[in-house]
Amino acid sequence: MKKLKDILFRVKIDSVYGDTDVNISHITFDSRKVKQDGLFIAISGYNLDGHDYIDQSLKNGAGVVVCEKLPENYKENKIVYVCVKCSKSALGFIASNFYDNPSSKIDLVGVTGTNGKTTISSLLNKLFNDLKVKSGLISTINIRYNDFVESSNNTTSDPITMNYHLSEMIKNKLKVCFVEVSSHGIHQKRVSGLKFKGIIFTNLTHDHLDYHKSFKDYRDTKKNVFDSLDKDSFALINIDDKNANYMVQNTKASIYTYSLKSKSIFTCKIIELQLDGMLLNIDNSEIWTKLIGQFNASNILAIYSVGKLYKLDKIKLLTSISKLDSVVGRLQSFLSSDKVTVIVDYAHTPDAIENVISTINKVKKSNQNLITIIGCGGDRDKDKRSMIGKISSDLSSRVIFTSDNPRSEDPKSIIENMVDGVSNFNKDKIIIEVEREKAIKHAKDNSSKGDIVLIAGKGHEDYQEFKNNKRIYFDDFKIAKEIFNN
Repeated sequence: MKKLKDILFRVKIDSVYGDTDVNISHITFDSRKVKQDGLFIAISGYNLDGHDYIDQSLKNGAGVVVCEKLPENYKENKIVYVCVKCSKSALGFIASNFYDNPSSKIDLVGVTGTNGKTTISSLLNKLFNDLKVKSGLISTINIRYNDFVESSNNTTSDPITMNYHLSEMIKNKLKVCFVEVSSHGIHQKRVSGLKFKGIIFTNLTHDHLDYHKSFKDYRDTKKNVFDSLDKDSFALINIDDKNANYMVQNTKASIYTYSLKSKSIFTCKIIELQLDGMLLNIDNSEIWTKLIGQFNASNILAIYSVGKLYKLDKIKLLTSISKLDSVVGRLQSFLSSDKVTVIVDYAHTPDAIENVISTINKVKKSNQNLITIIGCGGDRDKDKRSMIGKISSDLSSRVIFTSDNPRSEDPKSIIENMVDGVSNFNKDKIIIEVEREKAIKHAKDNSSKGDIVLIAGKGHEDYQEFKNNKRIYFDDFKIAKEIFNN
């Protein structure tokens, strides 16, 4: 139980109707989860408006409603109404206060950028635990600490979920938590009320422009989290990205840099690149890693940099990094019974697709074909579809356009958008197969010993989304393994 007046600290309040000296048993923004003496926060969402469900929350026992606009019958109900300027922002502070501000008691290290967030946060979590620094993880794939593992619903969890798990990590005596910080999460105030020990900036490329409307808005949204850092925190930026210095131009945090190409505090060079790993020179020491690609060299350097900022022993740090495996759905591969290398990767932006395919092309032999299977998500940024169509057809021996998560859109029209980007001299490279499983079977039937098949776009996801919110089971890695080894 918490007193309402205690959990409203730092919330921008317009007005209060009722007594704030009341007990709150729990907080939620889902009217279906409200119980007796609960606090319901009405959030205006993308598809639904929580204000339409205030009556439902009252029927379920809500004692307090936090909202941006009062219902017409608010005087008829003997409950407390708190009117705020922004419910989303209020939710962040209320959740933080309800769980005793856990982010101030654990080192919360965020990772933001278009690509690399999941790899860096997941590998940092593994690395720190291997080196006996107890850490937790809140990522696109899962929430993880000690023996607890739970699948995630969002790249950046909602404030209640975030603060609850941070408080549990503190109870379990964890020192650090690594969390992915998405542009959606920042814009929707999911990180409001949180105190970050540090933020890592990876890169910024074309993505989410269906949501942000312009690259500038996307970039400035990311920048907000750096602007919020205090003088006791750190900002670690990849200066190989042209937006890096802009991100930190107003921050109060201590700034550290990493780079593969420029002069920086932390540097790395690729010495040798193969399909099963690469040899790197980091801080004048050579290490072999199981990860491949320039983008992964950058990710590993970011991981090493954080380790050094935490003053971890260099030899132990490099030794542990050399043992790290790929993250699920990130250049995850197997060799089929017919000696075809199959790679599954989450790449779904033009930059990520180009990085992954270019990496494979650098290590494959001239007599090996690269067959790429790829689609684009429905109800998302349409501008990148033709770009992905062009890049994948330019850089692959053959490409199969198929469905990703079509959602409410017609899968065929999404594929047509991708085909629009294909150059005339590459038209004979492409095959269209709307059903993803049939596309994988086609790749199997048309590949030979030594070839490489890249299945891109979905990575760790184990489902496909169709119209009317229909979901079916679909795990690229497991299904491809069954097909290629049958």
